[in-house]
Amino acid sequence: MAPSRSLNSTLDMDRSTNRKTKLSGVVKVAIVASAAILLLLGTFLYFMGKKRSIKKNREIEMISDAAMDDEFEKGRGPKRFQYNELAAATNDFAENKKLGEGGFGSVYRGILVGEGTLVAIKRVSKASKQGKKEYISEVKIISQLRHRNLVQLIGWCHDLDELLLVYELMHNGSLDSHLYHKESVLAWPLRHQIALGLGSALLYLHSGCQKCVVHRDIKPSNVMLDSSFNAKLGDFGLARLINHNSAAQTIPAGTMGYIAPECVITGQASTESDVYSFGVVLLEIACGRRPVVIQEDENNVVLVKWAWDLYGNNSILHAIDSRLIGKFEVDEAERLLVVGLWCAHPDFTLRPSIRQAVSVLQFEAPLPDLPLKMPVLMYANPVDPGKFLSSASTGATSSVNSLNISHTTGSSSTSGVTSNSLDTTWLFKEEVM
Repeated sequence: MAPSRSLNSTLDMDRSTNRKTKLSGVVKVAIVASAAILLLLGTFLYFMGKKRSIKKNREIEMISDAAMDDEFEKGRGPKRFQYNELAAATNDFAENKKLGEGGFGSVYRGILVGEGTLVAIKRVSKASKQGKKEYISEVKIISQLRHRNLVQLIGWCHDLDELLLVYELMHNGSLDSHLYHKESVLAWPLRHQIALGLGSALLYLHSGCQKCVVHRDIKPSNVMLDSSFNAKLGDFGLARLINHNSAAQTIPAGTMGYIAPECVITGQASTESDVYSFGVVLLEIACGRRPVVIQEDENNVVLVKWAWDLYGNNSILHAIDSRLIGKFEVDEAERLLVVGLWCAHPDFTLRPSIRQAVSVLQFEAPLPDLPLKMPVLMYANPVDPGKFLSSASTGATSSVNSLNISHTTGSSSTSGVTSNSLDTTWLFKEEVM
């Protein structure tokens, strides 16, 4: 019986081994099959996600000319031009007709054949990543606006893969050119007139329209001057329409040096951030200085901080452009400078509305009482400036309500937050003027 039990035991072991081998094989096949399925699923999801991303990124580019025609022609005023009309107006976009150029493309001087009207024609660069998006935004928004201090859009054209915008010609170019690139000095009465005109334009955008318009790129190069040096705000490619009393949920946009600190940090543009930019431009008009001046020792002099220091020393009028050699109205100059600082206050909750700012500029309200030392924003959490710049470039956003901001004059904070302070002047160090 012993040999029989031994044989049975051996057979049982063989069967067990075979079962384990078969089970192992099944497991291996299952693992390989599962891996293959997961790989296929992952590949499918990857390409679907990529397809959706591409579709989203190119959503604007996929809009047909016919669809744009239907949308644009709903507006009143600006009309559609044919490409050959605008080519004829600029002598086929001749180099000697070019008024200027930038990342968006080039601007040409033209004469509309048959009308004799002088115009400025913006030809959007085909290499511009945001070209079509900004083109559509500008036509749709500015078509709804009518104000003496806004550049008038006469017409538009998208034909033969070209994107063109036709504006009234501003005979005296941009404010930027007169502040920094002309040998002649812009006289004080014209500076004051330009400041009031710009304020009037912004007041209309923020409260005079059916919907509030946040411009998002207020700077001297976007302030155009007509033959009488009246200011006209232009370039609405970054502008956004929002409901009154609503915050604009948009990614940061604009030009460093003019972007409000909270706009970079929170990713939200608003009427308050427009007011900040307006304040910086007021200071430029009065001082004849860029938002940031790079000195020989490579130390950046920030215009807002520099002017605020003079204000604290009771010598704010020393900030007035020295090229004026004292030829300015003292009361007007003081108001322009103080309102500029008020609008450029680091704490957006302490800035005036554009209506309040204009009232002070027009001597309809008293000057505000500002702290003698420029307030420094305080944050409850550690702040990494590099992270903010990265967030701004990638479009990351956060809620302004979740940001614990206070302000301080000197070493004491009005909200009792005494650690992790941040001097927001770093926001301007990237601007090379």
